[in-house]
Amino acid sequence: MNKWLVALTVMLPTLIEIIDTSVVNVSLDHIRGSLSAGIDESTWTITSYLVSNAIIIPITGWLSRMFGRKRYVIFSISLFTVSSFLCGIAWNLQSLIFFRILQGLGGGALQPISQSILLETFPPRQHGTAMAVFGIGIMFGPIIGPLLGGWITDNWSWHWIFYINVPIGIISIFMTMIFITDPPYMKKIKMKIDYWGLTLLTVGLGCLQIVLDKGQQENWFSSNFIVWLSIISATSLILFVVVELFAEHPVVNLRTFKNISFSTGNIVMFIGFFNLFASIVLLPIYLQTLMGYTAFLAGLVLGPGGVATMLALPIAGKLVNKINPKGLLAFGIIVNAYATYLMANFNLHADFDAVIWPRIVLGIGMGFFFIPLTTLTMASVKKEDMGNASAIYNLLRNLGGSFGVAFVTTMLARRAQFHQAHLVEHLTPFDTNYQIATQYGSQILQYRGLGSYQAEQGSLAAIYEQLLRQASMLSFNDSFYLVSIIMIGVLPLILLMKRRKAQITAGMH
Repeated sequence: MNKWLVALTVMLPTLIEIIDTSVVNVSLDHIRGSLSAGIDESTWTITSYLVSNAIIIPITGWLSRMFGRKRYVIFSISLFTVSSFLCGIAWNLQSLIFFRILQGLGGGALQPISQSILLETFPPRQHGTAMAVFGIGIMFGPIIGPLLGGWITDNWSWHWIFYINVPIGIISIFMTMIFITDPPYMKKIKMKIDYWGLTLLTVGLGCLQIVLDKGQQENWFSSNFIVWLSIISATSLILFVVVELFAEHPVVNLRTFKNISFSTGNIVMFIGFFNLFASIVLLPIYLQTLMGYTAFLAGLVLGPGGVATMLALPIAGKLVNKINPKGLLAFGIIVNAYATYLMANFNLHADFDAVIWPRIVLGIGMGFFFIPLTTLTMASVKKEDMGNASAIYNLLRNLGGSFGVAFVTTMLARRAQFHQAHLVEHLTPFDTNYQIATQYGSQILQYRGLGSYQAEQGSLAAIYEQLLRQASMLSFNDSFYLVSIIMIGVLPLILLMKRRKAQITAGMH
């Protein structure tokens, strides 16, 4: 079978599934108005999809073995397609949330299965190329999602962000039937169902994803809701690890973590996507809240970074078998950390060029990060274990993004409060700069026709508004800087990773 037809077959539904993780974000106001829902209620349309995605991804390898991979892929695409249509015709918020859960359960399996099929279809010497194909899909999705969602919602209606999946899903089902075949070790096999493992994993990951998504909104551990979910999640996941280590047919084979390269690669991937999602969430918030950008202009700033990634991925894919992947990975980590450090130097007078270049640098860094990391991580994983390994790998990638977003949104709020309290200390009648600013502001307002008292109050209000902007800007600087430090901190872990013998041989020629 032509490997490029296989690549197209598995990446088409995967790309649509990844786009659906972010396509709803920009349509929330329209959905809320149409279904008469509150702001907090409407965000469950995003959370429900992320939760069901997080639950299904790690058990994909097990489900593939239980039902046969090809059969399971067709079922997953079918469920995703049908539930997309049902989301489009949802009659109230409750029905939309329920159908989004089904959509997440159908779509979640597509990422790890696509990765494992690509790694099996392409020979080892072309794994860099295979991961470039996969990387373009998973990097392009979060960038195009908000832009596509905004355009469709503005020009048609929010229903069409779901309807558009239906014809693509139908085409994907037929392509899967024709072009995908199961190797002998991925045929359907009879095995005992690990009910305890399934239950504990579902509860543990479901609660964890809700905590990460709703934590800042609920003020973290001041909320009993978050406290209880955190306790349930931690207890369930600890028990899950214990149960899986003794299960005859575990839903997730944790023994894969005995492989040092695989374990290290998962940690590095977690931090890499922690950095990526933290950055691409902070950037549009900074541009829209402090710099006055529209949602579309903020999207334009993110776009070129996605293009840079897509250009860097095939280059990294070609280089990964010619030079030491460890060197490429180190380069990718350093570039990512440097790009985030550049973002830490933003200010209230930054022009379009000043904000777009760090995003492009980050895009280049992600291309040189993802390919060598995946190649090194999966280098010593057996083909029959690839489904389980790629499921774990994709779970850690998604969780890294979720933790990154939760971390920076919390940092943003906490550091803004800190800087506000610190700057307010200088707003006293004894501070020379404060006296000059107040007097100058009052004179301008009096010149515009206001009375003396009104001019003084207006001047104070303008000064305090500027103080809040400065405090917010400093909190963005702090958040970007911390994320940059965290990213550079994983650099020593590269030393623990091992190359495949074929990679070493290829590098000598």
